[in-house]
Amino acid sequence: MAVPKRKVSKQSGNSRFANWKIKAPNLSSCSQCHELIESHTVCPNCGYYNGIKVVEKKVKEKK
Repeated sequence: MAVPKRKVSKQSGNSRFANWKIKAPNLSSCSQCHELIESHTVCPNCGYYNGIKVVEKKVKEKK
């Protein structure tokens, strides 16, 4: 069974978790409508992915 030889200090224990930061998402522009979207996702604005229409945009009808 693995047992630590010496106590791990607070500094070295806490510095292990010091680099967990939230990063800004990598955004790219849509090839059809030029909106900023996340990479490898269908554009929520126009429904295109990699130049191909994947999702039909629904239009709400007014009564």
